[in-house]
Amino acid sequence: MSYIESALNSVVEKNPNEPEFHQAVKEVLESLEPVFQRYPKYEQQRILERLTEPERTILFRIPWLDDKGVIRVNKGYRVEFNSAIGPYKGGLRFHPSVNLGVLKFLGFEQIFKNSLTSLPMGGGKGGSDFDPKGKSDNEVMRFCQSFMTELFRHIGHVTDVPAGDIGVGGREIGYMFGQYKRLKNEFTGVLTGKALGWGGSLIRPEATGYGSVYFAQEMLSTRNQTIEGKTCLVSGSGNVAQYTVEKLLQLGAKPVSLSDSNGTIYDPDGIDAEKLQFVLELKNVRRGRISEYQEKFPKAKYLAGQLPWSIPCDCAFPSATQNEINGADAAELVKNGCKLVSEGANMPSDLDAVAVFLENKLLYGPGKAANAGGVATSGLEMSQNAQFMSWSREEVDAKLQNIMKNIHHNAYTTAAEFNCPGNYVVGANIAGFLKVANAMIDQGVV
Repeated sequence: MSYIESALNSVVEKNPNEPEFHQAVKEVLESLEPVFQRYPKYEQQRILERLTEPERTILFRIPWLDDKGVIRVNKGYRVEFNSAIGPYKGGLRFHPSVNLGVLKFLGFEQIFKNSLTSLPMGGGKGGSDFDPKGKSDNEVMRFCQSFMTELFRHIGHVTDVPAGDIGVGGREIGYMFGQYKRLKNEFTGVLTGKALGWGGSLIRPEATGYGSVYFAQEMLSTRNQTIEGKTCLVSGSGNVAQYTVEKLLQLGAKPVSLSDSNGTIYDPDGIDAEKLQFVLELKNVRRGRISEYQEKFPKAKYLAGQLPWSIPCDCAFPSATQNEINGADAAELVKNGCKLVSEGANMPSDLDAVAVFLENKLLYGPGKAANAGGVATSGLEMSQNAQFMSWSREEVDAKLQNIMKNIHHNAYTTAAEFNCPGNYVVGANIAGFLKVANAMIDQGVV
């Protein structure tokens, strides 16, 4: 049995009933075989055993009062996975699906994603099984204050800097930051995704979606193509999906779909700027369902209970959640002419889907590379906070584009160096791994 097989078996044995974490570890470790063949020191230093075990896992209860005065209790988590190259950095997710295995998968992915940005950030993730949907602002505030009352003792601007994720937007970040400031009596950049008036960064809300499109542009450039004129599928209808559509429009592409947990809208005429504004108001203000798009724009079709992957396209941008594309979906995309997949969500393609994309030589940008724009801009927000400065929109966007260009270059050249040209999965995993593993060796057995 090889070292990698042994390490993977150990992860599964030590972490039962955590399929998402097993999947994330398997996807990374299987890419690293040529690294361990070339450099025995990583096995001698037992890097895989150290890398797949979080440095610290924090679990806590979150009691809070609803508007009827009834006491509610949720579970809270923070997985501080690896700090070899910087303070822990990664989002907080509030959603009923949150459990320890999901957060370990997200935190593990975050290690490599943050490494690829070239910014000094380690990997972490956290959240709760609390569902903000249907809750009043006061209920969300009370929950966030209770959540931060426990979390504050474990985080700090040079220790662990959380951000938003699914279910955690500007409202939730504001309530948590206020409670942190109240408890610590200090104004520091302990959270990213803040409002512009008190330490936030321009482009941060747009960064993940913009970044996935910038990464797609870089992939297309290797085949002397651009995104202009391409028909594009986008899943989801939250922050990432919204700004993916916006950047696609700016670059002359034609986005034709959005989705939520109830179904998909398909607009063969394209989702233009006016239609996107309707979606922004629908999802960000009224918090409605995507089916209302078809009521407003009757030429669109509503596919109840379906994802968009059966619709013909040139490019696909999965931007909703993990494992939304399976092997059959991937085969359908290929059959219908898709030539590029750039992941805005974290691990939206399962292992079968990834195999289909690679076998058919699609331009496939895995999430740890393609959606790194969000955490990269969080890192830029941290830099601005540390200097008590605010950069212009143009400055931040230029830095984001440069970071995405560098991530692409790093993944592309690393894949070629390890005899897997064009394989961004191998390139991103190896490039991210080498930086972290070398830092771990430099710092000793800690």
